[in-house]
Amino acid sequence: MVLCKAGAGKNIIYSSTLSNPMEEDVGLGMIHVYTGDGKGKTTSSIGLGVRAAGHGFKVYMIQFMKGQINYGELESTKLIPNFEIRQFGRPDFVDKNKPAEIDVQLAKEGLEHAKEIVAAGEVDMLILDEVNVAVEWGLFSYREILKLIKDKPEKMELVLTGRHAPREFIELADTVTEMKEIKHPFMKGIMARKGIEY
Repeated sequence: MVLCKAGAGKNIIYSSTLSNPMEEDVGLGMIHVYTGDGKGKTTSSIGLGVRAAGHGFKVYMIQFMKGQINYGELESTKLIPNFEIRQFGRPDFVDKNKPAEIDVQLAKEGLEHAKEIVAAGEVDMLILDEVNVAVEWGLFSYREILKLIKDKPEKMELVLTGRHAPREFIELADTVTEMKEIKHPFMKGIMARKGIEY
């Protein structure tokens, strides 16, 4: 038996004969979607990756539509041996209504790389950062991601981030989180801050 303080002078007794849900090995292989207009989608996926890496899992992140080499996560994850990030994008913003040819090309290169990672089956968690936006903006079809989901190894955890997650992704996912913007410094004219937004 274990005695734990629960606050306000109350104690909770846990029996050592009861199973600890944190010790149950359900295994990897689920699909996550982080979407919505609020801040935190990429940050959440990186946090999930760091947690997985801490348990010895191999994590691979592909960032679509991003080519900024000064993103903090690029430096932080260098300190984690089994967490790798590859970017497929330019430092510039993509024009939603008329993406440049190079933007489409880079997105498709990222998608092909994702297919290679899935086919190799050597990572435990694959994060496709901003893939929802790439689909929404017509850089490639959602059907290609559905095929990638179908082709992924059974034990590979898959994370899809970005606004505008297609209904098809949401229906297939095991975990769906929608970030809702209530307040953001941008509303006060404060631009992205190093170490916070990038």
